Amino acid sequence: MIAVSASKLSTADLNNLMRALEIDVVALTEILVPRGHRVEMGMIDTPAIHYNLKGSGRISINRGPNMQLMPHLLIIVPPNTPFSIEVDGGDGTTRLINRDCWKRDEEGILRVAVPNEKPEVVQICGFFNASFGQSVGLFRDLREPVVEQFEPSDKIDGKLREVMNELLSQELGMGAMTASLLKQVIIALARRSLKSSQSWTDRFSILADRQITRAFADMVARPGAAHTVQSLAHTASLSRSAFMARFSEIFGRSPMAILRDLRMRQAALDLATTTTPVDVVAHNAGYESRSSFVRAFRKAYDVDPSEYRQSVKNGEGDKGA
Repeated sequence: MIAVSASKLSTADLNNLMRALEIDVVALTEILVPRGHRVEMGMIDTPAIHYNLKGSGRISINRGPNMQLMPHLLIIVPPNTPFSIEVDGGDGTTRLINRDCWKRDEEGILRVAVPNEKPEVVQICGFFNASFGQSVGLFRDLREPVVEQFEPSDKIDGKLREVMNELLSQELGMGAMTASLLKQVIIALARRSLKSSQSWTDRFSILADRQITRAFADMVARPGAAHTVQSLAHTASLSRSAFMARFSEIFGRSPMAILRDLRMRQAALDLATTTTPVDVVAHNAGYESRSSFVRAFRKAYDVDPSEYRQSVKNGEGDKGA
């Protein structure tokens, strides 16, 4: 296990990583728990973000010890991790809110609630993916929850309310807007971490080695640059062999394999959002020839770049939102 701390991760590196981070909102719901009730949720294969809007109660993550819920407490829960939320009713017992209470109300918002019962705890719970390219997930290897106490002045609740309103409206650009709003919440968490005595970046394997993270941040900031294993090792201030070993241990893949993934994602975004000629997209993605770029793109997306662009134009493909 790598033991190098991320506590000295530079602001510039974090800026590069946050700029390149892509957010995909999978689901969002309000959880309303009255006194004397509890909610139990099973495993979902994405990270979850919990933000307590009001009220006091308890949350247990992965059947672990209870944690006190307070207003403006934010928790990131690892993927495939069950959780329960409960509020005492005064006699020390709680009634289970059946999962069948997952339903949309008259406004179309997904809620977990008890009809005709006033909620004590009101929480927004979102399931999402946060990734660099297609294969590197920021929270994928998270083993323990990330917990931060915010203040009303941080306005996290307002951003999450906006996400819910966007999902409800189903207007043009809804996916991009919800992703942007949730990304602002993640960035607020990163900022808070820099001021905290216990940095949340220490929880993530891809950020746990400051030297490797420096090289990875350069890759995500400039995927089309003429990176080589040797140049990336130099950025990390490591020998070539040490860099390869530590990078592969953290990411489970070689630096060049991760770089190809980042380049393909950048190319897909360029194809989806610009009219730049394919030859120029290939060059910007770090490919000297169109033919080698087309082969790599077809392998990643199962279509040629021109076909991909047309499918996005027709509303059939991944718009990179």
